[in-house]
Formats: sequence, structure tokens, C-alpha cells
Amino acid sequence: MGRIAYVNGAYVRHADAAVHIEDRGYQFADAVYEVWAMSGGRLCDPEGHFTRLERSLGELSIDMPMTRAALTTVLKETIRRNRIRDGLVYLQVSRGVAPRDHVFPASPIAPAVVVTVKRTDPVAAEARAAAGVGVLTTPENRWGRCDIKTVGLLPNVLAKQAAKEAGAAEAWFIDADGLVTEGASSNAWIVTSEGVLVTRDTGANILRGVTRETLLEVARTANIRIEERAFSLTEACSAREAFFTGAGALLLPVVSIDGRAVGDGRPGPVATRLRSLYIESARAAAI
Repeated sequence: MGRIAYVNGAYVRHADAAVHIEDRGYQFADAVYEVWAMSGGRLCDPEGHFTRLERSLGELSIDMPMTRAALTTVLKETIRRNRIRDGLVYLQVSRGVAPRDHVFPASPIAPAVVVTVKRTDPVAAEARAAAGVGVLTTPENRWGRCDIKTVGLLPNVLAKQAAKEAGAAEAWFIDADGLVTEGASSNAWIVTSEGVLVTRDTGANILRGVTRETLLEVARTANIRIEERAFSLTEACSAREAFFTGAGALLLPVVSIDGRAVGDGRPGPVATRLRSLYIESARAAAI
């Protein structure tokens, strides 16, 4: 059985899935998206992703295409039809289809909705986490509303490609003050020499990571001291540990930044423990 996608009310073969040439997501990046991690065929962190989706749509004045309950049904049915247990679910909602014009359509149009599912390998993911990964830094060059999860990701794509070509797994954006904002597709964290867990506050121009928020709750339950604040590249390079989080990565320990070892160059105990606790928590709350 081949992959199945949901496109504007229909479940179709992935190879045949298509959107209209004048879909505003295609022409203007006038669209938002969400990505759920999936474990055992269930959606992880569901509440956080739905809440962020609704916020992103509201910031762009795009209507929710359907109720949460209906959307949950669509997501679960797409998962069922693909017969995937562990993977990622991608949802994209654009303003819809209209004759090309920069301003919003004068008459109401229906948002366009696409859902796809892809398989991931939990064994390979655990092996990667056990080894740790590298990060490449790059100057911050994105727009001023990174808090909205839009599909306008060209700077992120270029940063991610540069990281790949350098043998790294992720890129961290560094602002004009030398501070780490976030990753190309993740939130950035460090563990200081005093054992304090630090991540950038969401008052800055960063995405309000759902995995980030859940991990903060997990860390508080584990009685780990937390500081939500900016940290510099210099502080990151001298940290005891570093890692990044996201629906795709879950939590990946960072063992080098720009080729320089973080700590002893191996995944640290805090990151390793938090990854395990996060996965346990996410699985327990999945729907």
C-alpha cells in the first residue's frame, strides 16, 4: 500500500496529491504549518500543537479550516490509512486559492488543508541521540515574526543546508549581539557549569516550541533549575552540555558547535535524562 495524503477534503495517493497553482501558500508563503511527533500511532503533545496552530492562523487572519475535533479526526484517519506507528504528521493550512494579488482576497475563500505522514526509525533516532550531533552557527537573517509558524522558511532551508554540508545536524542563528536565538528547525538549550538549564525566552523573536514547553514542565518536575533567558555563543561553547528540541528531533544532545567540542564532546547526563523523561511523558499524553 502506498502513502496516502489528505488534500482539501479528500484522501488521495501521495504521488497524486496536488494543490492549485494559485494557492496562496505556494505563491506567497501565506500559510502556516504544524508537525506532530507520532508514537505508537498516536499524536504527541496534541494540545500544544493545536493551540499554536490556532494562534498562528489568528496572527495571519486565516480561519481555522475546521473544528479541533474534526481536524483530529482527519489527522488520525491519515495516520490509519498510512499504517504508520512511529513518525511525523505534517499539517499545512494556507489562506486558500485566489487570483494572484498581494492583498487578501476581497471575498471570503476556504482555507486549503494538506496532511501528510511519514515514517521515522526510533532505533536510528536513539543511536543518533546516544552519539550526539554537531551544530553550525549562522547570522540571524530572518523576518521579525518567527513566533508565527509560517511556511516562509527559506533562511532556515539555507542554514540547514549549510549545516549539512559542514557535517552538522542543525544550524543555530546568532543575532547581532552574539546571542543564540534558536535553531533552523528547533529550540536551543544549554546546561551551565552550575547545572542550570537555560533556553531563550519566548518574548524574543523565536518560535514557541511545543516540545520546548513540554520539556520545561518535565524539567521542573525533575527539580532541575531553569532559566528562560538569552545566552551567547560564547556561553554556549563553554557550557557543560547543549542540546536542541523539536517534534522531529525530540531532544538531541549537541557535542560540538562549529567544530569545537561542548563539554567532554559526548552527550551529557542532563540531556540524556531529559530525553528519556520527555519521551516517557509524551507517550503517556499522546492521543
